[in-house]
This record gives sequence, structure tokens and C-alpha cells, in this order.
Amino acid sequence: MNQGLNRRRLLGASLVAAFGLAACGRKPPRAQAVPAAATVLALGDSLTSGVGASADTAYPAELARLTGWKVVNGGVSGDTSAQALARLPGLLQQHQPALVIVGIGGNDFLRRQSAATARANILRICTEAKGSGAQVLLVAVPELSLLAAAGRLSDHPMYEEIAEELKIPLHAKGWSSVLAQERLRSDPIHANAAGYAEFAQGLVGTLRQTGLLVQ
Repeated sequence: MNQGLNRRRLLGASLVAAFGLAACGRKPPRAQAVPAAATVLALGDSLTSGVGASADTAYPAELARLTGWKVVNGGVSGDTSAQALARLPGLLQQHQPALVIVGIGGNDFLRRQSAATARANILRICTEAKGSGAQVLLVAVPELSLLAAAGRLSDHPMYEEIAEELKIPLHAKGWSSVLAQERLRSDPIHANAAGYAEFAQGLVGTLRQTGLLVQ
């Protein structure tokens, strides 16, 4: 009888362990693929509008060429997170995008505005975009300053926090990598045409990894 009881306990423990390993090995759900020729909104500031290059070589234009999507350049030079948030409803209504790429916050950092306020604004931007029925991809931005941009850059940690909180994909280290390389910059805080092209190529890699882009 003791042997039977021990066998049952051992079997139960094995099943628990097996389920535990399966749960640990689960990957987060992949995003839904955005169809070819779908409308995608790139929301942001000068790094989205393409300051330092031309509209044809800004990253949204490069992304459109690489993906076949219709990418709307929703970047406004100088915009803070609050200003992007104010513009968002009109852009969503006008374009009804399948995907919104959110890359904002650099001007908040440059103007030394509250990081907590910027975080709250970006959280609202992503939430409202999701509420419209669009999928959202968040782009991490480094904590820019005129001095820091000339050396090593790293993403502000709030972007990873927001992505984890909302369960949305994050494109990390894109701008941090580009803006840390003099050959890819037009000035300390803006990319040049080569920099925007490199950023777009890296973004395509993230889009493929997350399942948003299938080619």
C-alpha cells in the first residue's frame, strides 16, 4: 500500500513539474501580421519627420519601401509627448491605421520636463491607439541631451516598463545605436539619410520577430 501511495505521489510530482516546465517555456503571444498595403501611422517628433534628411529618406518612407505598407509620417519636429497625445485622435480618425508606431519623448528629455509626465502621456498614447483597434509598437528613445548625444546613449527605462505593462512589442536600442555613431548623424540629436535607413532596417527586424511583418 505504501508503495502504491509513493508511486502516486511521484506521478503527481512529475506532472506538476512537467506543467511547470511547459508554462515556463511558453512564448508571449505573437502579434497579428499587418497585411501588405495596410496603413501604418508613425507617430513622433523630428526623428520621425526626418530632420537632417529629406521626407523621402525619413524612416517612415524607408519603412514603406521595405514593407509595402502605406506608412503615414505623423512626425512633427519639436513635439513633446503631450503634443503628440493631443494630435493622436485626429490622426487615428483620418487614417484608421492597422498599426501605430510610437516614438516620442526626446523633446521631453531635452527640455528637462517631468519623466513621470512623459511616461503617463506615452502610456495614454499607446492605450488610445490600441483602443482604436490598431496594434501598437513602441520605439524606445534615449534620454537625449546635447552633451550625451555625442557619446554613449542608452534607452530610457520607461519604454521597456510601458511595453511590459501594456503587453506591446518594443523596438529597443534603435535610436540609441544610430545617434551614437557620428557617421549616421546630421547633428548631435538627429540622424542623416544613412541613419534613418539603418533605423528602418533595424525596425523591420523587430517587426518580423514580433510577427507584425511577414514577408
